[in-house]
Amino acid sequence: MNLKELLQMRFEHHPKRHPNITWDEVVNHLDESMWNTIQYMEESGGEPDIIEYQGHWRMVDMSKESPSGRRNCCYDMQARLQRKKFPPQTSAQEDALTHQLMLVDEDFYLYINKIEPLDLKTSSWLLTPELFRSKGGALTGDTRFGRTFIYHNGADSYYGVRAYRGYFEVKR
Repeated sequence: MNLKELLQMRFEHHPKRHPNITWDEVVNHLDESMWNTIQYMEESGGEPDIIEYQGHWRMVDMSKESPSGRRNCCYDMQARLQRKKFPPQTSAQEDALTHQLMLVDEDFYLYINKIEPLDLKTSSWLLTPELFRSKGGALTGDTRFGRTFIYHNGADSYYGVRAYRGYFEVKR
């Protein structure tokens, strides 16, 4: 099965994620660079799908758990470079930028978790406001006990069960 067929199958299997969007509309708005980004999202375990959020279409990682191919990273380059022992290979922000993705922010994370609960055993780095980041912290989210939680952690921390959820906007 090729990527387009896989994405269409996922789209059709999860209609509650995009009740007002048709597959033909989606596929007609994806250009070659977007397909490259979707390929990365898929290969790294993100299971991308389209979501309408605040009037915009977003291709976002909808895997049940944080994308397995993007784990073991700290929040950003600053945190990675300042880490004295065992710095990770990359950070969530660096990896997202390399692959033309944005990190999901707190509001969007809460929104997609209302559609379906995500990160039941893992957690995801979230786009962190600069005021908070400037104090050394970064936001994370997960779902436990039927509720979505937003936490803080040192931006230089990294865990085998934490990655990031990325997205990009699909222009209509």
